[in-house]
Amino acid sequence: MRRWWQDLTDLVLPGECGGCGVPRTVLCARCRAVLCGAAVHRVRPVPEPPGLPVVHAAARYADEARAMLLAHKERGALALAGPLGVALAGAVRAGLRRASASASAGAGMAWPRGGRAPVLLVPVPSGRRSVRARGHDPARRIALAAAGELRRRGVPARVVGVLRQRRAVADQSGLNSRQRLDNLAGALAVAPAGARLLAGGPVVLVDDVMTTGASLAEAARAVRAVSPATGVPPGASGPIPNAARTSVVYGGETWESREEQNVGSRRERTGRRPARQVNAGAVDAGGVFDVVCAAVVAASPDSFEINRN
Repeated sequence: MRRWWQDLTDLVLPGECGGCGVPRTVLCARCRAVLCGAAVHRVRPVPEPPGLPVVHAAARYADEARAMLLAHKERGALALAGPLGVALAGAVRAGLRRASASASAGAGMAWPRGGRAPVLLVPVPSGRRSVRARGHDPARRIALAAAGELRRRGVPARVVGVLRQRRAVADQSGLNSRQRLDNLAGALAVAPAGARLLAGGPVVLVDDVMTTGASLAEAARAVRAVSPATGVPPGASGPIPNAARTSVVYGGETWESREEQNVGSRRERTGRRPARQVNAGAVDAGGVFDVVCAAVVAASPDSFEINRN
């Protein structure tokens, strides 16, 4: 009830702009332009972690954009999820256009050809302790807003929160790129029933911020490791530890998980692929899922400077 009241208060009585602090507005026109008005770019951290998919970002993680993301994540400025979702949707669309062009050029990237399979936005999960402390999962909340924006623009999309942390990880702040890779290695896994959901369309990993790329690379590894037939990594002897205790799509008691459940329910009423039917465009030749691309709201400024597109 307290979280619901905060949502309502943020919408009805906006305090100040999340980017610059101008009073009586959630986001001023200038900060909205910083977030959504600039061209989306492909970004690459240096060094680039192994397995990192192609990533697009809407803004540089600095100044107003950084203030907006921190206000949403750490200070509970929940009304910012809408504009942040619009920015993320722009990055997703840029990634899908590049992936589609690569597939058309015969570059070998998996891509669904034909049909109306929805784009599956897979958010990088926050740790359980962080979610409890904040009262919400920022990346999932922004992903839900992005999915809504994509649907408004005619792109079928849904959020599938299939990734789980299978062990505790240290706080990433203060760690360099190598330390972050070591800290996150093997930390994520797909929940047991996640394979069935991932078979429904092209997979796009999403997050609010990319700095070193370690989180997205680990998320991509976890998705790619899952067998569509069994839902567990090839060669594994049983289900993923600790994952079965939470629901694949609706896990948790936060606002965004309830909204995600509503989205899923609406889709079920309008029809869904049979559980065993696997979309060939979402699975690579080796029989495991592929990741079409990744998208973030903002990335470190250095990752914009390397134009290797």
